[in-house]
Amino acid sequence: MILIKLGGSIITNKAKPLSPRIGAINKISNQIKKISEPVILVHGGGSFGHYWSVKYNMHTKPDKYSPRGVSIVKNSMIQLDKIILDSLIKSKLNPYCLPPTDFMSGNRPITKKVKEIAKIAQAGLIPVSYGDALWYGAKKSYILSGDKIMSILAKILRPRLSIFVLNVDGLYSDFKTKKLIHEMDGDQVSIEDIPMDVTGGMRRKVEEATRISKMGLEVFFVNGNKPERITSAAKGKFEGTRFRGA
Repeated sequence: MILIKLGGSIITNKAKPLSPRIGAINKISNQIKKISEPVILVHGGGSFGHYWSVKYNMHTKPDKYSPRGVSIVKNSMIQLDKIILDSLIKSKLNPYCLPPTDFMSGNRPITKKVKEIAKIAQAGLIPVSYGDALWYGAKKSYILSGDKIMSILAKILRPRLSIFVLNVDGLYSDFKTKKLIHEMDGDQVSIEDIPMDVTGGMRRKVEEATRISKMGLEVFFVNGNKPERITSAAKGKFEGTRFRGA
């Protein structure tokens, strides 16, 4: 089984609110079709959910955020998810919409429900989940990032491989020279040096990818602008940053 996270920066134009990158999404869908084992997809919010979460000052820590903000973030994520689902359908794949509320209670996963996701994937469907604004309880809500969903699913489902699809080649130790870190096993970078956005940005990805690799699982960062790298990674030939399973 393979977990794939489509970053908001590859499926949307983050510089322009509510702007999907339809061409990039369709090319990625066509590549996913070439993967012959069960796949679970997760996607970020980009210029949809991320845009609104910034506007309404919402974060990953549970708090009494604006009900209006919660409503708008959720609605925008449904809009973006529909675009992803339509693209997968167009590529003759069988997506299965899976809002995080289907397997989360507050900010904790429901193990039994997460295990059902694997059964869905093994039945020939592609579960598709996404980062979202979730109800926490006591009039509080929070942002659950797609990156966090990846480590939640990885811990319970133990996928063969987790792939984070970015709009860059991988993780850079130097942003000016674009010096790529090929393996986080040997080459190290300070997480504090990595730029961050409201849902964690690259720092969150590194943290969650590191968490997954410490479970003994392989993680790849690949460039979604070169979508063939997704299928290459699935075959063990990768160009990007690899987090070797500990």
